[in-house]
Amino acid sequence: MRRALCFTAIFAMACVAAGLARSQTPEPGGSADTWCGDGSNEGGASWRESREATIGAANPLDIDAGRNGGIRVRGWDRGDVLVRAQIVGCAHTEADARRLVSGVQIQTAGPVRADGPDAAPGEHWSVSFEVQVPRTALLKLNTRNGGISIDDFRGTAEFRAQNGGVSLSNVSGDIRGGTTNGGLHIDLRGDRWDGVGLDVETRNGGIQLTVPEHYSAELETGTTRGRVRFDFPLTVQGTIGQHITTTLGAGGAKVRAITTNGGVSIHRS
Repeated sequence: MRRALCFTAIFAMACVAAGLARSQTPEPGGSADTWCGDGSNEGGASWRESREATIGAANPLDIDAGRNGGIRVRGWDRGDVLVRAQIVGCAHTEADARRLVSGVQIQTAGPVRADGPDAAPGEHWSVSFEVQVPRTALLKLNTRNGGISIDDFRGTAEFRAQNGGVSLSNVSGDIRGGTTNGGLHIDLRGDRWDGVGLDVETRNGGIQLTVPEHYSAELETGTTRGRVRFDFPLTVQGTIGQHITTTLGAGGAKVRAITTNGGVSIHRS
């Protein structure tokens, strides 16, 4: 049975978790949430709650997903920031899962982050953030166990993930960061990199890079342990091997994506 409780509200930058708009949904058996379904919650229940707030633009906008959860950022044409926090609690009963979720606090005054209760054996909670920001914002993003995604953005972003993949689509500006365990998926759009450049790395994970046919940039990519593959002609400086430096089109800003353990695939879009 599905139950929902919804409130609507808009808050300024000083808002804290208790004031966020909420909607709540039970997830029978926890099967709708992959983290709850990892085996440690077998036969239990989960509860999902979405909280939302609109806040004033902050420079930088600092988002920390905490122990478990990812961050998805999408640029838009407005000057404010929309924060959606997706909270999932997993426990032996639905009542316990709801209790976990109710104890999670989402802070939006200053750094955007989640704090929550200590979980008993067999219980878990996680928070993932979906955030819409001005396209030219200044971002700082951190996750521990969760991925990072940035779409339709041309500002400044610095990010770090420990265990999670990174996806960048239709981005430019000044973007730097990496992940320890996870792949990099980069989808370039348009005809050139507009801004300072891209500098991203992963230690354990592959790289998938999609480049438009008439794109202009200085491309640097490679791997220490893995293969580099590309499906279109490249003029490479030096010997073709595990590291490639090349000029795309008329050149321009540097687009750098490096992995230590993993392959690199470069494709035309």
